[in-house]
Amino acid sequence: MSLFIAQILNSIQLGALLFLMSAGLTLVFGIMNFLNLAHGSLFMVGAYVGATVAARTGSFTTAVIAAIAMTMLLGVLVERTLLRKLYTRDHLDQVLCTFGLLLIANEVVRYIWGPSPVFINVPAWLSGTVQFLGQSYPAYRFAIILAGIAVVIGLYLLISCTRLGMLIRAGANNADMVSALGINIKLLNTIVFALGAGLAGLGGLLIAPLVSVQPGMGEPILILTLVVIVIGGIGSIRGAFYGALIVGLIDTAARIYLQIGLLQVFERSVGQAIGPAISSMLIYILMAIVLAFKPLGLFPVKHG
Repeated sequence: MSLFIAQILNSIQLGALLFLMSAGLTLVFGIMNFLNLAHGSLFMVGAYVGATVAARTGSFTTAVIAAIAMTMLLGVLVERTLLRKLYTRDHLDQVLCTFGLLLIANEVVRYIWGPSPVFINVPAWLSGTVQFLGQSYPAYRFAIILAGIAVVIGLYLLISCTRLGMLIRAGANNADMVSALGINIKLLNTIVFALGAGLAGLGGLLIAPLVSVQPGMGEPILILTLVVIVIGGIGSIRGAFYGALIVGLIDTAARIYLQIGLLQVFERSVGQAIGPAISSMLIYILMAIVLAFKPLGLFPVKHG
């Protein structure tokens, strides 16, 4: 039971991080119909900026603010100077350009911070454990779950209860009509892009104390994020939320329980060899099944 509870919480924690990434990417694609492969670079920049600020100030809260602010500013700068020119272009052009930006970002980060990994410590006030259902769980990982829940609630209120959210929903349905009604669609696009960039930066900072911060760290989570969006439904915030939880559960729990099951069937050396390989394939198998039977995803956008 202790292992089960820990793995469920680890799944939710991974799901929370994936939601921070997928929500931003979904917002950008949903309203702007823009495929941004450089989203993983914003995740990486958030981790680097946060780690640097935390090391110099000793304040994790300041690092959070700096990571969000810097990635939002960077997102606005890139959107206005380069990506805006690609909105009316084919998706292939968008993919090629943003993939080029991803490669450039990796080299710029390597030039500024060097090729060696950067590390950031868990803040002292979150270094202990919390009790959940009678089990001890790292306080920092639990804080990531709470941060993810807070972002879910915040996005729901923003999209459902504010004028900006109304414009975002309207722009996702018919951007031309929104523009014809006198709304500055370019400014709206910039705001959406900045919001998505800030969420990516927050995700990068939150994962920084758990992994080494290094060039290229955005690519693996970008791949998982794309899987989340395909499973949940492209352009759907609700789909991003449920998709992130599903992928987090499968990716985390399968690595433990599938390994345990295979060790009961095969010899130890065989089970240890094929267990991780099969576990890493499960989310892609699920994605293929979803695409085969529900091409729009499990929770597609409801227009109208």
